Amino acid sequence: MAGVNKVILIGNLGKDPEIKTLESGVKVANFSMATTEVYKNKDGVRNDITEWHNIVLWRGLAELAESYLKKGNQIYLEGRIRTRQWEDKDGNKRYTTEIMGDNLTFLGGGKDSSNTASEQPKAAVGDNSGDDSSPEVDDDLPF
Repeated sequence: MAGVNKVILIGNLGKDPEIKTLESGVKVANFSMATTEVYKNKDGVRNDITEWHNIVLWRGLAELAESYLKKGNQIYLEGRIRTRQWEDKDGNKRYTTEIMGDNLTFLGGGKDSSNTASEQPKAAVGDNSGDDSSPEVDDDLPF
């Protein structure tokens, strides 16, 4: 029996997408996305827990990200988790966990966006299958 690797996130971009074009002409977009869980503790005090996710979009979705996404935009994203391993310049093994986006929907402009809803497509579905040799993702937090 095959396993299931499915992620659904709703959150805000932590930075503008970084777009790279590979030698083959294929575009790839990388950006951070924040999701926040809100709950009240036993004393009724509100607590927020924010998780940061490294997002990778390929081909058509990368092109849409380049054209429409900016820091602060809110999106709905479906994808799968992938963990990569590489050696840094000192020979140490490094790991990163990324969300490989397969489907995204633009939900709103976000507080830091200059785009209006009419400038954004309602939804985008992309073919991100294929080349899994994504560029290294910057681990810096956007703040």
